[in-house]
Amino acid sequence: MQPAVRDRGEQLPALREQLLRCELRPAPLRHLGALRSQPGPPSWTLAELLGRLVELSSQRASAALSLALRVVHDAQRQGEQAAWVGGRASTFYPPDAAELGVDLAALVVVRLPRDGEIALAGEWLARSGSFGLVVLDLTRWGAVPMALQSRLLAQAQKHDLAVLCLTEKASSAASLSSLVSLRAEARLRRRTTAEQDAGQAAAGAGASFECELAVLKDKRRSRLWSQVEVARGTPGLR
Repeated sequence: MQPAVRDRGEQLPALREQLLRCELRPAPLRHLGALRSQPGPPSWTLAELLGRLVELSSQRASAALSLALRVVHDAQRQGEQAAWVGGRASTFYPPDAAELGVDLAALVVVRLPRDGEIALAGEWLARSGSFGLVVLDLTRWGAVPMALQSRLLAQAQKHDLAVLCLTEKASSAASLSSLVSLRAEARLRRRTTAEQDAGQAAAGAGASFECELAVLKDKRRSRLWSQVEVARGTPGLR
């Protein structure tokens, strides 16, 4: 269990200094009626995640990074500022993000020496009200104290932002807590030769894969749902 933090400024000075150096802009005015998820089939977009504490879990060789970056890209398309907070084992890789259309110059990336500080840093960023999306790359750490989860959820609801937690665990494992409003698992399947487009495969576009988002819990919907998209690996990937 993580020890209680009595004086954040005293115990985490380096973290505070790093966050204060981030250039935060006032949150833009949002047309909430248009941005919020409308009735109909759900989809993995920022609109679906706003105001929620979300967990995207995966195991090794999954599509979690691609799916998380899809939401970052969607947030930027909506004119929202996004932040990615991780530790030394963070899965964030700038070339992949740029390949998926993410504007790296507009993305706040915070890397911390200790995994236990990731969620705390995310709370400080969320509290600023300058972000529409905060991604917490918890990787194998995958533990956030309940009190801190409560504060993250409160900030998500207060500022109408999405807090997306990335964890490494099997679908049978419990979620972070009951405060998680939406939990999904990222899955990756290599497509067979027959399923691949012959023309693109012959051109050396790389193997193709199916990135599946399987929702395991959704408090806002009566039924679980899933989403599948096709992605291509780099040329030469077999």
